[in-house]
Amino acid sequence: MIPMPDDLYDQDTLAWSEQQAELLRRLARGERVNEIDLDHVVAEIEDVGLSELNAVRSSVSQNLVHLLKLHGWPELDADQHWRGEIIAFQGSLADRFAPSMRQRIDLDKIHDRARRQVALTTYGGKPAPRSPAACPVTLDQLLSASCEELEQAFSAAAAGEGA
Repeated sequence: MIPMPDDLYDQDTLAWSEQQAELLRRLARGERVNEIDLDHVVAEIEDVGLSELNAVRSSVSQNLVHLLKLHGWPELDADQHWRGEIIAFQGSLADRFAPSMRQRIDLDKIHDRARRQVALTTYGGKPAPRSPAACPVTLDQLLSASCEELEQAFSAAAAGEGA
């Protein structure tokens, strides 16, 4: 193996990751290896998990934003586009979701951010109407319910709040 500089992690992440993978393979084969950059390897492994968690949170957020748009402006021609986006984000969410993420996803917090985002939006010259204060759907519903079921949950929540 070609010797690599000590600061390879900072200079060339791709070369560093390939080097570390090879060293770990050698270690797995029972070879004695001393050059593993354990601190950075551990940090990168943690980052992989956090990256997946953030991707799932982003899909949840985008789903809620589009559901809030459908709730707020159901008469617009964009409604079919928003439904398509909901289905796409739902697929991404289902593909990446892992059970260990459940306790790390604060649905109310994500919903509140989505509400604030949509509140700044206008469509057809109309500002956003009031949206449900509490998230009207569960994570399980976002993972598997049909778009129609999700829309109905938003409508029912708004009706229950007198919106």
